[in-house]
Amino acid sequence: MRKISLILASFFLLSAFKSGAHEFYLSVTEIEYNNEEQSLQIITRVFIDDFQNVLNERFDADIQLSQEAEEGAVTEHISKYLNQKLRLKIDGEELQLNYLGKEYDADQLVLYIEVENVAAFDEIEVTNEILTDLFDDQKNVVHVKVNNKTKSLLLMRQQETEKLTFP
Repeated sequence: MRKISLILASFFLLSAFKSGAHEFYLSVTEIEYNNEEQSLQIITRVFIDDFQNVLNERFDADIQLSQEAEEGAVTEHISKYLNQKLRLKIDGEELQLNYLGKEYDADQLVLYIEVENVAAFDEIEVTNEILTDLFDDQKNVVHVKVNNKTKSLLLMRQQETEKLTFP
């Protein structure tokens, strides 16, 4: 847990001082189960330039991720990429992610995702391969909150999937 806290703190420190290319590749995903709405509410933070590069490479496109220059099929590409790289299973059944939208926060892209009609559960399997196809040393921190209890994962290439239980 201390290692994940250190990585998370580093992410926010580095984003404040980042200029140009960087050597630290990290995303942070927060998954929270909303018992009343029976849904998973997901927020993923990635560096804009890294995410833009992976979308351009993966979809052979010329996407510019910025509030000023964005045009074309950006939403479709983001949704498709997220559905390929971020996967959740409950009781062995894969869930359908619904990409809701994004916002820009300095050098980070904040992605909003939801999964509806999720009954209460004890175990969730998380696969997070975001940016691992572009960066060998990409690390993806995932925090899952169920019934006010939070558990965290550190996922990376060669270890993209983990299960968490919430008894």
